[in-house]
Amino acid sequence: MRTREIVVRDWRGAGAAAAAALAGAVFLPVELGVLCPLRRVTGVPCPLCGMTTSVLAMVQLDPIAAIRANPGGVVLVLAALIVVLRPRMSIVRLPGWAPNVALGAMWLWELRRFSYL
Repeated sequence: MRTREIVVRDWRGAGAAAAAALAGAVFLPVELGVLCPLRRVTGVPCPLCGMTTSVLAMVQLDPIAAIRANPGGVVLVLAALIVVLRPRMSIVRLPGWAPNVALGAMWLWELRRFSYL
């Protein structure tokens, strides 16, 4: 079976920078209302719609709101925490199908959320 390898050290700096930016966003008034280009043009949400809202809700310790917006944001925040807090981790191996299934599931979630299903 094919696997995808993610080299963690390549993502560690980005994870730390994102965590710092999100920590600062908790204390700043953030206006959420940026509409996804796909949704703006077609009216159909993309798999990543709601990710900003979801990640900000996780940073504000509101996992229910995060899941409602997009469960992928919860996974993203948890993955970023693991990458930053586990410095000895060097490679993560995922089944080759996992990213495609995750995107498909996120898209179905968004289509259901906006009542296209």
